[in-house]
Amino acid sequence: MQSKNRIYLLILIVPAIVIFSAFFILPVAQLALQSSLGPQGLAAYITMLTTSRYLETLFYTVLLSVGVTLVAMIISGIAGVFLQRNDFYGKNILVAMLTFPLAFPGVVVGFMIILLVGRQGLVGEVTRALTGEKLVLAYSMAGLFLGYLYFSIPRVITTVMAATEKIDPGLEEAARSLGASTWQVTRDVLIPALAPALVSAGAICFATSMGAFGTAFTLATDIDVLPIVIYTEFTLSANIAMASALSIFLGIITWGVLSLARVAAGETLAASG
Repeated sequence: MQSKNRIYLLILIVPAIVIFSAFFILPVAQLALQSSLGPQGLAAYITMLTTSRYLETLFYTVLLSVGVTLVAMIISGIAGVFLQRNDFYGKNILVAMLTFPLAFPGVVVGFMIILLVGRQGLVGEVTRALTGEKLVLAYSMAGLFLGYLYFSIPRVITTVMAATEKIDPGLEEAARSLGASTWQVTRDVLIPALAPALVSAGAICFATSMGAFGTAFTLATDIDVLPIVIYTEFTLSANIAMASALSIFLGIITWGVLSLARVAAGETLAASG
């Protein structure tokens, strides 16, 4: 009986090992190998960490991703709780529209930002009519921030709505019966209950913003973020070793944040429980 169970377990594990190896271990191993095959060898990592252009790009990429994550969590947290707790005419259509950006690839999101705040965009025409000068944000970090925020909000708002549905309303009622104000209920009951979901969704937002390429590529006039630098090193400079080293570094940062978020979400869930 035990041998049959082992065979059955092996049959289930082998496909997972094959897929994990083909789509994770082998690509990462190839990147690591390519990063050491350049003229500098493993010194490419030292060059990456001591070159101001790469460090500045990393700083702006992390700063942008953190900013997008925080704003998306605030907007989606408020909107998600409101939508889950209130019923009104057209709610289903509104929720569908809020999650609609998930269907768009990054290039389309970038194109929409150009149509909104580009040189010929709607905002530019309105500001020119009002002030005589166009407001153009599309080809800068501000435009990229709007693009990333556009596709980050749906990722958080659906998670918040699902988490809000599981919160026991009796906890909030008990807090109010003890004299807690609306802000105190939000701070001491609602936010701790939503914390695991917010941490997990925020980590996904951060990781997505760190590695997003299509939107940045569409808007990349005055934008220098890590995915664009990796692309230019690989295509324009033919510096495969540096592109591989930067890719590994990007992956390490993203993986580290996701791992910390997983631990933090678990600890928050245990504390709130």
